[in-house]
Amino acid sequence: MSLKPTETMDFYDIAMRRPAAVNPWKARLALNFKGVPYKTTWVPIPKIGEVRRSLGVPACRKLADGSDFYTLPLLVDPNTNSKIGDSLDIAIYLQKTYPGSGAGDLFPPQVLDYTYDQDLPAWAPPLSKPREDEYVEYSKFNMHVDRAFSAHVGLMGSYMPLDSQASKDELVRRAGVKSWDDFEIKGEAREKMIESLRIMLGDLAKIFTKDTSGPFILGKQASHADFIVGGWLYMMHGTLPDNEWQEVRSWHGGIFASLFDSLQKYAEVK
Repeated sequence: MSLKPTETMDFYDIAMRRPAAVNPWKARLALNFKGVPYKTTWVPIPKIGEVRRSLGVPACRKLADGSDFYTLPLLVDPNTNSKIGDSLDIAIYLQKTYPGSGAGDLFPPQVLDYTYDQDLPAWAPPLSKPREDEYVEYSKFNMHVDRAFSAHVGLMGSYMPLDSQASKDELVRRAGVKSWDDFEIKGEAREKMIESLRIMLGDLAKIFTKDTSGPFILGKQASHADFIVGGWLYMMHGTLPDNEWQEVRSWHGGIFASLFDSLQKYAEVK
């Protein structure tokens, strides 16, 4: 296998007025870090299942009622005739297939000792199950970070910049709620959730203070663990009202503002 692919890959993301879907952001950061050629295809939410089925890529998660949960990202690599339909699997594929490409190793060895075990709201999207074969530390970290932010996704839900009413209707159907308004959290309930987010991020910030030589968990060396958190930061940036986003940036000595800003070099939307 050559160290760098020659043919352009197809990267599938959720169509929105601006990119704000967390898992496609994780994969985009990994793609840009590895410096591989790709172009983005934007898929409206109601068409995601059709696109995945047409490409022969099954759903990787289930909804609460047992039906398939079709979501993105999805990567098609014509260099190897590979199709990968999960953000962590995409990052692992890129590292295994193109180890010498881009800015380095997506998965340097490290201990990622962060856990979050609180229950999620009934309408929250299902989480990916952790891997047990390889990259266990990163997979476990991905699950706990997803759980931590998903517990606060109510702050972002009603602000998702979806592309159409049809996409909103499909999200309402998937969540099992009655209307788009059911996603809205305001008043005292919102204030409490913002404070809970602040506390959660304070706990997560501890892992970023072990090496203060740079903004990443490993100091100056970015890894996919930073992109796992970064995906959620980019989702918050794309959904939260600006005053709340600026508040998040100010917390905990600006650790997450620094991380977000430092990830900009890997955040190009192609």
